[in-house]
Amino acid sequence: MKIAIATRDFSTVSGHAGQARQWLLYDLSEHRAGRLLPAPRRVELDKDEVLHVFADDRPHPLDGIDIAVAASAGDGFVRHMKQRGCEVLLTGESDPALAITRILAGEALPDPRFDITTTLCKLRDLFSRH
Repeated sequence: MKIAIATRDFSTVSGHAGQARQWLLYDLSEHRAGRLLPAPRRVELDKDEVLHVFADDRPHPLDGIDIAVAASAGDGFVRHMKQRGCEVLLTGESDPALAITRILAGEALPDPRFDITTTLCKLRDLFSRH
């Protein structure tokens, strides 16, 4: 399983996942319970690779992820990721390692905090191609 976490400076879980350029990618395909988490790979997206504008016309650095984690995301982003075979989890957890630990333990993530940009995205998503 591969989990990508939208981040701000690769240190905290970021909101507005569709605009996020910095992601931590955890490849958990070899991970076993009770072992330390593998170090994540840092992924810095180019402007044309940001998922809000990406045209799905070529390979993407986040191809193959099973779960995307962010503090907020619009409905268009969630639909786009579902088409790509990825589930989106939103959380109020700010620490990426704690978010991963909770997911692997089967624990619920804290609810996301209110983010005005999500409300604006929902309005824009009414006219989105996704």
